[in-house]
Amino acid sequence: METNAPPTKEKPKRGNVFYIGLISFFGGISQDMFKPILPLYLTNVLGLDKVLIGISEGLVTSGASLFKVVAGFLSDKFGKRKPFVFLGYFFSFVARPLLAFVSAGSTILGLRFLDGIGKGLKDSPKDALIADSTVKATRGKEFGIARMLDTFGSVVGPIVLFGLMYLLRDHPSKYHIVLVLTTVPLFFTFLVLKFKVKETPVTLKTADTVLKISLPRRFYIFLGIMILFSIGNSSDAFLILRSQDLGVALFAIPLVYALFNFVYASVSIPLGSLSDKIGRERVIVLGWLAFSLSYFGFALARESYQAWLLFAFYGLYYATTEGVAKAFVADMVPSDHRGRAYGIYNTAVGLVALPASFLAGILWDKFGPSAPFFFGGTVSLFAVILLIFFSRKPASSPEIALTGGRI
Repeated sequence: METNAPPTKEKPKRGNVFYIGLISFFGGISQDMFKPILPLYLTNVLGLDKVLIGISEGLVTSGASLFKVVAGFLSDKFGKRKPFVFLGYFFSFVARPLLAFVSAGSTILGLRFLDGIGKGLKDSPKDALIADSTVKATRGKEFGIARMLDTFGSVVGPIVLFGLMYLLRDHPSKYHIVLVLTTVPLFFTFLVLKFKVKETPVTLKTADTVLKISLPRRFYIFLGIMILFSIGNSSDAFLILRSQDLGVALFAIPLVYALFNFVYASVSIPLGSLSDKIGRERVIVLGWLAFSLSYFGFALARESYQAWLLFAFYGLYYATTEGVAKAFVADMVPSDHRGRAYGIYNTAVGLVALPASFLAGILWDKFGPSAPFFFGGTVSLFAVILLIFFSRKPASSPEIALTGGRI
């Protein structure tokens, strides 16, 4: 049912951001028990080459992207976010443990794609839930809280993984057991989502109306710059493989990843709050510079201890970009179009992940392990220059900005 009522004043939905962050906390435990071990499992156990791993990692992100825009559009159309979040986590709940029982490359790609569909279904509606539960004046901080909880899950996950790998160090099926156990934290995600997370009111619109209403031109310009940056931002699986290449012991890989996530979580709130004070674009510029320095560092590194330092510094990039960029999207787009906006944003950025990771795999195999990091660091510097020019243009309010071209 369509309504022409004017937009209502934004009101924070207290407590909702914490519980949304809590479902991400448990989801993060599952994901980061899984994420550090997967490239090692595919390489050391199944013997897949770097190009296929690049395709696998790019496929899950790009596959997710196809469903982010659909989920965002449908969550706006039906005025519901929670069902899509639940279905997204459920698909990951099914796909991850099944990897322990297959070995064919095509089946692995199919399961990674299913996991990607799950990510696609949940991400845009979850971002919209956070945005609709906040107000602009504190939105950077609130997104920082959600990212902090999510990322602390990603600290706990690798530590749990380290403990399991140590206990199972002599077990011939240690990888397979861990893959199955990644489902356990998701039970808690389902419980919190069901009983604690509240829906936020969204004005219902017909599908035709949702498609016809334009999003701000400024949103599309920022999206174009983000896409350029993402071309050089290959899967973090290559950072894990690079750490192993530098001599980090297999059992220590989860701890390196936990250190990265600890730094990320620890500074998410203060850096999110900083974006409320000095502007989102300036903080994102700082984050992309941190990314560039990290990538050049991985390209030039020669000792295993350097991987620990670089992974820790890499956490600053995530803390200054992930939540802040999504808060910036919410600033530019009014509430009843945010599901669609996050769908377009997540889809466009995610679709670039497949060619970015595929290219990284080719560069690694053809020119050596430093090549993809030199490439990524250089591309990010070009994106920084464009974002600085973009930030100098005056912004208009979301209501006024709804005059951009249609898609």
